[in-house]
Amino acid sequence: MLAFAMRSRPTAAKVYGGLRYASSGSVDVQAPLNFWGGARRKIQPHSDSDPVYEPSTGRVLCRLDAAGAPEVEQAVQDAQSAFAVWSKMSGMERSRRRREEIAEMEVVNNGKSITEARLDVDSARLCVEYYAGLAGTLAGQHIQLAGGSFAYTRREPLGVCVGIGAWNYPFQIAAWKSAPALACGNSMVFKPSPLTPVTAVLLAEVYTQAGAPPGLLNVLQGGQETGSLLCHHPQVAKVSFTGSVPTGKKIMEMASKGLKPVTLELGGKSPLLVFEDSELDNAVKGALMANFLSQGQVCSNGTRVFVQRRILPEFLKEVVKRTRAIQIGDPLHGDTRMGALVSQPHLNKVLGFVEQAKQEGAVLLCGGERFTPSDPKLQGGYYMTPCVLGDCTDDMTCVREEIFGPVMSVLSFDTEEEVLRRANDSPLGLAAGVFTRDVKRAHRVVEQLKAGSCFINNYNITPVEVPFGGFKMSGIGRENGQVTVEHYTQLKSVYVEMGDVDSLF
Repeated sequence: MLAFAMRSRPTAAKVYGGLRYASSGSVDVQAPLNFWGGARRKIQPHSDSDPVYEPSTGRVLCRLDAAGAPEVEQAVQDAQSAFAVWSKMSGMERSRRRREEIAEMEVVNNGKSITEARLDVDSARLCVEYYAGLAGTLAGQHIQLAGGSFAYTRREPLGVCVGIGAWNYPFQIAAWKSAPALACGNSMVFKPSPLTPVTAVLLAEVYTQAGAPPGLLNVLQGGQETGSLLCHHPQVAKVSFTGSVPTGKKIMEMASKGLKPVTLELGGKSPLLVFEDSELDNAVKGALMANFLSQGQVCSNGTRVFVQRRILPEFLKEVVKRTRAIQIGDPLHGDTRMGALVSQPHLNKVLGFVEQAKQEGAVLLCGGERFTPSDPKLQGGYYMTPCVLGDCTDDMTCVREEIFGPVMSVLSFDTEEEVLRRANDSPLGLAAGVFTRDVKRAHRVVEQLKAGSCFINNYNITPVEVPFGGFKMSGIGRENGQVTVEHYTQLKSVYVEMGDVDSLF
């Protein structure tokens, strides 16, 4: 697997887990990125392979060889074979098949800073450890019935599960989906985003090195066609998807053809409510964390920042000051706090949202422009300055639609009743936050917010022990926490008669 402890780009050619760092500072992938049967697999491309770019430089990182029907069939069959062995083990046996140390990894393919990438890998490690510990606790229920008879329930694995990941947290999402699935006795075929294919295969190697049977976690690369083949495969028992609302609807439709259960973690346009009695410094830091993590490419981001009118000028002054101070540049440098957006088309889309906001009357307080680092190697990268928009109104596009970039829209409000009505006026409901010193108000407001993941006096904190997911169009089911066991198992009820059959015939 990859193990990075670099603060700058290497000066000599090195190879880490299939990534080759040339002396020029460029990066290219040498090893195959498809993985099944416990090993990387080189496949014959079914059409011209697509380029995958390094966001920080704009260079081609690798070519994506998409899996077609033969590869999907092979991976599912290998997963089915692994499931036959894995599902017969006890929970304690499954919990020992894990790796406690997952090395620090740079998500070169994504563009985020190495500081954030290290946190993401740590989150993945904690997720694997948490579900490994939970595996031995899976149990059913005993129900005593009349006459000495009784019933019991069994939690049984589903079979071959499919995970489809997003490009903003490539390694972490692979762990969030695979760890609970495997802990419950399932096997998995995971398809990363075609924009970020590099790191999920490293997790598959970690499981294999830790002693998992070949085929337990398989990685298939590809786009819409590969995903469709997986969702429609008759031996796939469940689909878990992270991504956009439109794609989530298509996933659910495809899975419904076989009545497959789905877990959908979709988009958000989340509100962050800042009341006048807030501790202002914490509220400002919370707003920055709610908007600028991973270059703003986070589904749960609190991009609608409602600030009570009396403190709005002071809040904006401090937010703009700190936003302008964010260090943008090479994501491999330890002092970088904002790297590159994931692709050139996505950068253009985000900049287009900023221009549209200005046309609709929002005031550009800072940022919102393309950024060119001074380092010549980075001048083809997909960078922009983090943006704060003031004088926003509820009907603006920047307030209604998910931008998925470093753009904060700030709105004012007067009363609690008013801001709750406006905050809930969205078809999405992934997350929400509130900053206030009033404990009663905090819990009263959270109770009324229509969102699945809520934060009081903080934002974007996602411990693996706490379920994460949304209301309304933001998804179905939950990831993380004990409740996820219910999404990766099926319940069997068994009646045991201890007396004679009381027959009507």
